[in-house]
Amino acid sequence: MNSRHLLFPWYIRSIGLFVGVLISNKLATLADDVPPTRTYSNQLKRLESPASLLADHPEYVAPVTDLTRYEAPILVNDSQASLSVRAWRWSYNARGIIEMPNRLEAKATAVIMVHPWGIDDGQGWRTPEPAGCADFCTPAKNHLGGKHTKEVIAPFLNLLRGDVNCVMYSLPGKEDAVRRKLYRSVRGRTTKDETELGRRELHEKLNGFKYQGEPVPEQLTLSANQPVIDYFKQFPGLDAGPKFNNAGFWELPIPVTSDLEVHPDDVVIYDAEGYAILRDFLKEQGVRHILLTGYATDMCFCKTTAGFENLSQDFNVFLVGDATLATFPANAKPNHATNAAISFASLNQLITQISWVRLDNPGN
Repeated sequence: MNSRHLLFPWYIRSIGLFVGVLISNKLATLADDVPPTRTYSNQLKRLESPASLLADHPEYVAPVTDLTRYEAPILVNDSQASLSVRAWRWSYNARGIIEMPNRLEAKATAVIMVHPWGIDDGQGWRTPEPAGCADFCTPAKNHLGGKHTKEVIAPFLNLLRGDVNCVMYSLPGKEDAVRRKLYRSVRGRTTKDETELGRRELHEKLNGFKYQGEPVPEQLTLSANQPVIDYFKQFPGLDAGPKFNNAGFWELPIPVTSDLEVHPDDVVIYDAEGYAILRDFLKEQGVRHILLTGYATDMCFCKTTAGFENLSQDFNVFLVGDATLATFPANAKPNHATNAAISFASLNQLITQISWVRLDNPGN
């Protein structure tokens, strides 16, 4: 018999053993990558006469006052926890609000502010006249948003900065030459000289633009059969295009609002660069938890790059319900609109409030 025939069975067995070892090692590696699990006791205890939720800033968010409230066991419980975050959600099936404590590792937590646009705040970017729209869409409402930033969000960021992993802001567009000098990004830091140069360039760009568009149309052409349809086609509730805002308005470098003090370590990310860049940066920093603040609760706060619809896929997200404002057309105040937007989000998100976020040893 040919010697090659004698060797063939041995060769097949050797290949089988080798493949078996490879598969065994791969399975072991996969097992190591699987995070540990625990059984959560979802026991709900009825709360008697609890205080209203989100009641600290009623001018910005109307308090949540449902009839039935429960407390559940602790949900997030990090071994190196130094940050207490009580939170709640709404459940139709439980027929009430469910609250639970959480203990987070501060260094595994990022605070993100969605769209702190610097408009009508003295930096130069402003609402075009006589009928332009941006941010909360009127100068008066933009000033109210700035007041909320200064009174509510800025102190919250200042409290946590230095203890949490990072403070971040999201802005529209891509990183441009001006904002690259002004702000630290996921790509790296900026120097003091670059920041000062960026400020001068920002001032020149923003103050060199003509914030002038067309007025509201005085005449519309309406058909006999469909005047309502024709009316809204020609005069919609919101047109932030070049007709009213002037061409080039949205190409200007939108700054972080001057109602915040942006620290050199704070990070700015840009919507047009996509969620993957933000996600990967946070994971590289060891972030597992997000405290989300910013604007607007019913739009950018949920649907932009740093919105909770993206972040909730990869991180434990807590919406800070009094550190956000919803858009509020047809109203002078945002409190009821914000309540409605937060209440709807609570179906699938955890809601906290500033008074419920506490550091064990702030500043250490």
